[in-house]
Amino acid sequence: MSARAPDGPFVWNVAGLLGDAVGEDRTYDVTDARIELPDELVLAEPINGRVRLTHTNRGVLAQATLRTALAMECVRCLRPTTMPLDLTIEDEFLPSLDLATGKPVPTGDEPEALRLSDHHELDLEPSVFDAISLAEPIAPLDRPDCPGLCPTCGLPFDEGAHDHPDDDIDPRLAALRGFKPDSTD
Repeated sequence: MSARAPDGPFVWNVAGLLGDAVGEDRTYDVTDARIELPDELVLAEPINGRVRLTHTNRGVLAQATLRTALAMECVRCLRPTTMPLDLTIEDEFLPSLDLATGKPVPTGDEPEALRLSDHHELDLEPSVFDAISLAEPIAPLDRPDCPGLCPTCGLPFDEGAHDHPDDDIDPRLAALRGFKPDSTD
């Protein structure tokens, strides 16, 4: 079964699934979804993918395979770049209310467990947020062989000529001026 999320891109009412037999599942396509990220993270592409919700003996297992991209800046040349992200999420959500009685379920044994809302809704957005934050590259590059910036003029090494005078060399290093390392192929 494939359907769209009823209450937003990452919120599903799972009351019907909880009423089904253990092992039953539902599959949802996520198309062109966006979430709010901190200021330093910007989505360059919407989030797309698939979410599978499975009724477990304890609650609902959410398994998601999502794809998006972050708009970033290359750490070497400071050019804007886009970093694609492939996200895999697998989280189990436990009920906060008993489906049959409507009474609160004791949470003392697992206070840190992810919980369904009081309306039996599964909100996967915090898990997606965490997955994006964890997948963010520490040192993004616009390409693997990015040469970086010229320390003299500040322009990228692959832009323009960098024939800067080398008059300001430390006199103690003057002997190295003509040094050329042997090429070893």
